[in-house]
Amino acid sequence: MSLGVTSRSLRGISAAVALISVGAVGCSEALDSAKSGANQRSVFSLAAGDCYNPNNGAPKSEEFSVEVVPCQEPHQGQVVGDFKIDGQSAYPGEDKTAQIADGRCPAKAQKFTPDAWALPKGVDVYYYSPTKESWAAGDRAVSCTYTKESGTFSGSLKSKPLNADQLAYLKGSNAVYEALWTNQPEAEQVEDDLAGYKKQAKAVAAALGTHLTALKSIQQPETVKLRARLEEAAGAWEKAASAGDTDAFHLAYDGAFSGINPGKTVAARKELKLATTVPADEAEAWAD
Repeated sequence: MSLGVTSRSLRGISAAVALISVGAVGCSEALDSAKSGANQRSVFSLAAGDCYNPNNGAPKSEEFSVEVVPCQEPHQGQVVGDFKIDGQSAYPGEDKTAQIADGRCPAKAQKFTPDAWALPKGVDVYYYSPTKESWAAGDRAVSCTYTKESGTFSGSLKSKPLNADQLAYLKGSNAVYEALWTNQPEAEQVEDDLAGYKKQAKAVAAALGTHLTALKSIQQPETVKLRARLEEAAGAWEKAASAGDTDAFHLAYDGAFSGINPGKTVAARKELKLATTVPADEAEAWAD
């Protein structure tokens, strides 16, 4: 199987890169070889919750088994979920396989750990997916993981049960930033793709509308204040979405973007007993 990465960063989803492969080794051989060590597990048989270390200590080399360890011990990765690629008779190819994993693994990861702010620094969403060779041997499984490319972390990343207010907040907040970054136009300048930026603004405004509706049920004071600020931001995003020209878009966008600065959500997060340290990649985006 090959290992790819789909970044949890709010900057978007990266393309998958083939990093780990069984090459010409068949499934049965891989499974037999994985049994040679007491803690060795074939990448074909990983289960949600498993904590592991790649055998060479880094996820960027060829191998077909990993060292499964107790989660309280230092490790590089943890499986957050899996699924099978259905409806494909022939191997779909690396790009299509990556597209499928990019589309489904983030949801598995978010269900496993709804609050991405609680993740250790440097942990991203990776996945093991079939190669052409393993597909021919019957492999259809994609294992979604949280993996730290450099260094290790200790403890399970599986979230403890959350209450209704926490879940409502996270569902809406996650959707807002997902709408922002998954709709980010390739053009760096608004002048080069006004329609694309307006489409992004429309998606963010819609996500904010849903988020604001959910926040109505949370009557804690800091969350009420946050909702008022997000209402203003939503109005700015709506203006950006309907802008008649680039000047009008820029006038609306400045307030729209600053209005969803994650740093402004810390007080409400603290009140809801959620993680309060803004991830470095998010802090950087609003520091520009």
